[in-house]
Amino acid sequence: MQKEIISTKDAPQAIGPYSQAIRFDNLIFVSGQIPIDPETGKILQGDINEQTKLILKNMDDILTAGGSSLNNVLRTTIFLTDLENYPVVNETYAQYFHDLPPARSTVQVAKLPMDAQIEIDAIACVNTEENLLDA
Repeated sequence: MQKEIISTKDAPQAIGPYSQAIRFDNLIFVSGQIPIDPETGKILQGDINEQTKLILKNMDDILTAGGSSLNNVLRTTIFLTDLENYPVVNETYAQYFHDLPPARSTVQVAKLPMDAQIEIDAIACVNTEENLLDA
């Protein structure tokens, strides 16, 4: 099987030489998402809660374009510029991943693209009869 680029106008376009996501076999690898409003191309100027919600909405739109959803996320990595935001991010994240939360790492980093406060990437499986996690 060859890798397939996943792209949707419902989520922010890549700001560099990378794809929104790549599908390989039954896996989707979603590139790190920062809180960019897909309509304006600008970082959402809000609190970390609103930024986390936007990232997860954008990620879900990308996964939907690839035949999956947040329900099929297997692993995420959260990058924060300030671990003081960890409790708020956790609370928001739990609203999206409550029944079968994916494996996850969270790390503090010095800086993110466009001076974002948070970035999240993900690996998900594709909705198929064999591996549908929504059931």
